[in-house]
Amino acid sequence: MGKLDNKVAIVTGAGQGIGKAIAGKLAAEGALVVATDVNEAWAQWTAAAIGGTAVSVPADVTSRESIEAMVAHVIGRFGRIDVLVNNAGWDKTSLFVVSDPADWDRIIAINLYGVLNTCKAVLPILAAQGHGSVVNLGSDAGRVGVSGAAVNAAAKGGVIAFTKAIAREMARYQVNVNCVCPGPTDTALFATTFGDNPKLREALTKATPFRRLAQPDDIANAVAFYASDEASFITGQTVSVSGGLTMS
Repeated sequence: MGKLDNKVAIVTGAGQGIGKAIAGKLAAEGALVVATDVNEAWAQWTAAAIGGTAVSVPADVTSRESIEAMVAHVIGRFGRIDVLVNNAGWDKTSLFVVSDPADWDRIIAINLYGVLNTCKAVLPILAAQGHGSVVNLGSDAGRVGVSGAAVNAAAKGGVIAFTKAIAREMARYQVNVNCVCPGPTDTALFATTFGDNPKLREALTKATPFRRLAQPDDIANAVAFYASDEASFITGQTVSVSGGLTMS
C-alpha cells in the first residue's frame, strides 16, 4: 500500500528534472499521475517511463486556456483531482542591473502566474470535493535571496506568500496548501542556468552542510509527504530542502 493510493495527482513541468522525479515518486506511492509539460513529447516520455496508469497531457502554465483544457481533460477522464503539484519553473541568471526585461516577463509568467493559473482552475474543484492537497514549488531564492536571480527570487517569494494566503482561504474546505523550496539541485536546468560552472558547483557543495547538491528525488520525497494524508493537518507551511544550506 502506498501513501497516495488512487489519488489523482497533476504534476506541472513533469517532463524532466525535479518534475519528472516528483511524478515518478507519486506514482510509486500509488497515485494516478497526470504528467503535464509545455513540451508534449517530454510529458509523454515521463508517463511512458512511469507506466501503469500514468497519463500525459500537454499544458502551458502561462496560458489560462491551456490549463483549463488540461483540467477539463483530467476531470473527464478521472472525475476528480486530489493533488496539484505546481512544479513548472524557469530561470535565467543575470545581475539585475544588466538583466533583460523580456526575461523578467518569462520568469514571472512561468514561476508566478503559472501557479496562479493552475490554482484558479483547480481550487474550485478541490473545494467542491471537500478535500485535496496543493504543493507549490518555491525556491530558497525566494526565502533568502540569491545573487543573479533577483527576479526569480521575487516570483518565488510571491509563490511562498501566495501559498500561505491560499492555505487560509482553503482550510474551510479541508484542502491543505504547502510549499517546498529546493536549494541548489543537480538537474539539467541547473547546468543550463549556471553554465555548468565547476567552481560554482564546488562552492555550493562546500557551503552545504551535507556536502552535496540536492538530487531531484530529495525534492520529490518532500512533495510526496505534503501530498499525502500524513500531512492532512499541515497547511500554509514552507520547507527548505537544501541539505542545511539555508536554515533561517
